[in-house]
Amino acid sequence: MNNQNLKPLDIRSDPVFKAVFTKEVPAAKNALSNLVSVLIGRKITVIHIMANEQPINGINDRKIRYDIKCKAENGELINVEMGLHTRAYEPLRMEFYTGRLFSSQEISGKGKTYSDLKETYQISILAKRSFINDDVFLHTFEYYDPEHKISLNGKTRIITLELCKLDSIVEKPTEKMSLVERWAIFFEYLQNEEKHDKIKEIVNQEEGIAMANEVLMKISAEEKERYRLMEEEDEIMTYYSDLEEAIMTGEQKKSLEVARNALAEGYSIDSIQRITGLDMETIASL
Repeated sequence: MNNQNLKPLDIRSDPVFKAVFTKEVPAAKNALSNLVSVLIGRKITVIHIMANEQPINGINDRKIRYDIKCKAENGELINVEMGLHTRAYEPLRMEFYTGRLFSSQEISGKGKTYSDLKETYQISILAKRSFINDDVFLHTFEYYDPEHKISLNGKTRIITLELCKLDSIVEKPTEKMSLVERWAIFFEYLQNEEKHDKIKEIVNQEEGIAMANEVLMKISAEEKERYRLMEEEDEIMTYYSDLEEAIMTGEQKKSLEVARNALAEGYSIDSIQRITGLDMETIASL
């Protein structure tokens, strides 16, 4: 396989993202340290990576895992997730696992207090779906009193990077992009042939991104690894497709039940159509 003509795997895919940043080579750990540092806003050196392998029960249990859990040299704990396939409950999932990671710290024992707790970060890179109703692609959340504008100054942060909000940023010259913008553009447009030159510029200008790209290209060129990751991604896509279908089927059944009850109570077909969204032919056939 000619690496010059090789199309890389989609790094926005959960299995590929995890493989790139947890591969047991220095470039992977250095790239992860760089990415985390850019998103948190200060230098972080990752010293230990715990890759969350697929649980024994299969893809159905993916929602209880995050792609990467790691520890920095100063003891800070960090979850990192690439979300190509996300559900409406994703913000709650972020909050739950931030709390779980923070409370996993051991502070029992002589001389230890709550002040020994380390900063904990949940980083969620969200690919295809926007969860925050604005045009800002990077957000950092913490405990905060919105009425009096006072922070609790706690030690947990949730950081979201929404890749679907980059349309205007990608048109900027690369030398005018911030480091976080370069990482975001790399993730979102790596497979976009029209943006090939821009991605090449970013890779050449940013060492951390270059290391991630190096690992990605090696993984993409290894036929067995490429096949395994593509197979895992197909499994994830099938799962979410089936889940979406099940949800839609359930919603359809609920709408039909509401329509039947409304008809029995004498509501007009027009009123039921507005309430349920069902077409009038379906309502009339009930």
